[in-house]
Amino acid sequence: MSQNNWDMHLAYKFATSWHVEKFLLGTLVLLILDAFLIAFSGSFLVGNSFYGLSILLLGIANFEKMSKRMEPIYPDDLKMIIEWTMLKDMIGTFYFVIAMILIFAIIALFAYSIYKSRKLSKNTQIVRLIIFTLSFSSLIYIDNFNKPNNLLRKAYDKTALWIPYSQKMNYYNTGFMGGFLYNLSVEAMDKPEDYSKEKMEAIVDKYNKQANEANELTPNSEQPNIIFLMSESFSDPNNLAGIDLNKNPIKPFQEIASQSLYSGEMLSQNYGGGTANIEFEALTGFSMEVLNSQMTTPYTMMLPKQKSFPSVVSNLSNQGYETVAIHPYNTSMYKRKDVYNVLGFNRFLDESTMTHQEKLSPNGYISDESAFNDVLDILSTSDKPVFTHLVTMQTHMPYNTKYTHSDYELKDGWNDPSITNYAQDIAYTSEALGKLVEDLNQLDRRTILVFWGDHLPSIYPEEIVKENEPIKTHLTEYFIYDTKQKISPQVETLSPFYFSSLMTQAPGMKQTGFNALMLELYHIMPAFEKRMYLYDNKWQEDINLPEKENGVLEDYRLVMYDTISGERYGNQLFDVVN
Repeated sequence: MSQNNWDMHLAYKFATSWHVEKFLLGTLVLLILDAFLIAFSGSFLVGNSFYGLSILLLGIANFEKMSKRMEPIYPDDLKMIIEWTMLKDMIGTFYFVIAMILIFAIIALFAYSIYKSRKLSKNTQIVRLIIFTLSFSSLIYIDNFNKPNNLLRKAYDKTALWIPYSQKMNYYNTGFMGGFLYNLSVEAMDKPEDYSKEKMEAIVDKYNKQANEANELTPNSEQPNIIFLMSESFSDPNNLAGIDLNKNPIKPFQEIASQSLYSGEMLSQNYGGGTANIEFEALTGFSMEVLNSQMTTPYTMMLPKQKSFPSVVSNLSNQGYETVAIHPYNTSMYKRKDVYNVLGFNRFLDESTMTHQEKLSPNGYISDESAFNDVLDILSTSDKPVFTHLVTMQTHMPYNTKYTHSDYELKDGWNDPSITNYAQDIAYTSEALGKLVEDLNQLDRRTILVFWGDHLPSIYPEEIVKENEPIKTHLTEYFIYDTKQKISPQVETLSPFYFSSLMTQAPGMKQTGFNALMLELYHIMPAFEKRMYLYDNKWQEDINLPEKENGVLEDYRLVMYDTISGERYGNQLFDVVN
């Protein structure tokens, strides 16, 4: 029901006529889970109560995510349960307290039931142990749903139509349980047929040679400071059909963009969320498009398992840069503390270790101006070139209660506090950004600032979303600004995984072979995600490149596989070519 907007009729049709086999398979999985909880608690009543509450909360969470982000709940999302601070900020203190009371009450009852179950009869305990063992073993087997020859997966495959490019349709076509199981642990990438040590060595030779030639032509200059500034939900509301504000909330941003090396629109993988995935793309240069569709969040599913991972961070660190990450929130979100360590950051400042922690409202987060001031402090006190990566929080939802007054109104005779407060939020960000650029211009060391919004906010009514082409809900704002180099900007639509390679064209920067590969791919296809490919200045749902251009894309996919799941034969591709 939660998957179908609480429509009982659609749910009934799914279960009894449209997808009976898949419904029964999903029900079997849930029955096994229920049996496990009953056997574990030692009580039919308590086990079922715990199961029922869990399913209810899961259904509500799924409905909320579908309505706000047009995406269902994935297994990896369940890790967010322990992010209590974020949940409280998103749903409000009142509902959070009610949910916590219910959860702790049922957990306490569950624990008491386990304690009390010691007095069950011997025969009952034997039956309980058998059910517990069988159900627990079955759940472990179910968790291997995506492994070869899994019988449950084979049973689903008889009638299921899996759609890798659309998780939303996966869940619709196979039911919530089918879609959920499909997204259990899986290899990040399938092994390409032509993957080999010899092939990777040829790729390394080809692109390292290109990088060497480019580096010889690059003027010698002092290494610049570099700032990656990923602004939470920053976008221009007036770009959407049906939205017309009384005035422009991001005028200072647009003035900076007009003086930048590159500016325009950035292709975001998601609508309404997916911050960590955009961050992953920008820092690594690796596109989510190439990964298996079940790899929904590399930050939590893939990177923590790595000892190290090539990135713009490790690259600049090897060139003598001090590397600092800043996120004005807690360190556990998306396992950032672990991930930043894997990527090679020297330091990580969070909400408790930042120097500046001012807020614009009691209901808000640490302001962008405060975060920008921390960046300036780091740059002004270091005698080395610095790479600073800032992920802001000020403009994070919810918006409707954040400010008591907004300078912005919708012209069309309707009022939406979330939209008008959001406009006020990004206006504050835009003003603070203007001041940041003024201060950066005063620094002795040249600075390259890469600014972008990670995704649109999920605040727009359904009719507004439908009025716009799907691609419009995936385009945010960006620029690449150089404090010392003033030229007419190239206005481009591009993907965030090109940022780190584009800036290597500036004086004082050195390319790696991977950068050379990315720049070649950029000239072929400047923006792409699953079902969204910008080729020959046109958006396409599928891509069929000419042989030579496709060869570059295949080189990119081989490099990604080699780094993520392969033998890392091509590690030298990420070293600066002297």
